[in-house]
Amino acid sequence: MNDATPAPADTLREAQLRAISSDVRMTILRLLRDPAAHFSGQVSADPVAFGVCMTLIAEALGIAQPTASRHLDLLRQAGFLTVRRQGKWSYCRRDEAAIRDFLAWLGRDLGA
Repeated sequence: MNDATPAPADTLREAQLRAISSDVRMTILRLLRDPAAHFSGQVSADPVAFGVCMTLIAEALGIAQPTASRHLDLLRQAGFLTVRRQGKWSYCRRDEAAIRDFLAWLGRDLGA
């Protein structure tokens, strides 16, 4: 590997930092922290056990579905979300272990 090619861990950290640089994506992570409170009206699946439908996330944010999908995909690429397909629907859940790992890394990297 040459010096111009970032290591896989560096690439992941860059994706994670990019993911949290958006107010919309931070709001998504906050909403999904307590899906029972924010998405209790979801009838297709238990929002806690199964995840929250992308359509409901877009509605909660007041943004178009394609825009929400792009934000959700960036969070998925960063490892902060898992996406589960069921039929024609996609459901999102936070990956708590990945978020804890990122926060620990950030604390170490900033010397906290």
